[in-house]
Amino acid sequence: RTSLGEPLNTALRDAMAQARVNPRQLATRVGVTVKSVERWIADEGLMPHARNRHDACRVLGVDERMIWPDAITSRVKVGGDRELVHSYAYRSACPSTVWARLVNDATSEVFLAGYTNYFFWTQVPDFAGVVRRKAESGCRVRFLVGDPQGEVTRRREEVESAALSVSTRIRITLDHLADLAGLDGLETRFSAPSDAMNHAGLSVFRFDRDALVTPHLASVIGHDSPLLHLRRQEPGGMFDRFRDHVEELWGRGTAVG
Repeated sequence: RTSLGEPLNTALRDAMAQARVNPRQLATRVGVTVKSVERWIADEGLMPHARNRHDACRVLGVDERMIWPDAITSRVKVGGDRELVHSYAYRSACPSTVWARLVNDATSEVFLAGYTNYFFWTQVPDFAGVVRRKAESGCRVRFLVGDPQGEVTRRREEVESAALSVSTRIRITLDHLADLAGLDGLETRFSAPSDAMNHAGLSVFRFDRDALVTPHLASVIGHDSPLLHLRRQEPGGMFDRFRDHVEELWGRGTAVG
């Protein structure tokens, strides 16, 4: 965040770094001032003109939805549909920069309610360090995971037949969290046995007012299931409904360790 509190457009910053284009070079090739590019980076909510967005993304070799998702959704979304920022046919199609940006930008709430939460440790650079910094800064960080010895876990393993089993993925998460034990602001729970099927079938990852939601398909692993990126706009919308679902599971869960 900037000194004025606006969230940085880290997706734009990262795309520029990957393309090895600095603000002056981007400004020259798009036909705007360096100050304009610096403002685009400094304020995620600032929306350049459509032509400038198009030209910037062409220079950087990225899709506009990655840098300015709100510009795309605002053209076609009305009412409650505005909460849907983007949808992906596969969770793995969601850029890693989106996951990293949402985790790093969260200031009050990170709630990871996937059944294993395993992929965060490989998807987000220095994820353990991020968790530590978030908790130490006063952000509430919660993990809701399935019981590695539970019946639903065993049955899910039979369905997936994955080399890295569900119980192994859960235990990897628990091992990482054990290294962070005693950290104020960090909480971990197992979902209740009565909720395990619902938990295994729907992952909700919350970052302040953004959420990434994966409804798990019957016989595929999580990264091959669809994903919805939601951003809260109004009470009782899609964001709130998924949030309330996992809060209910959390309330019946049991503390780990």
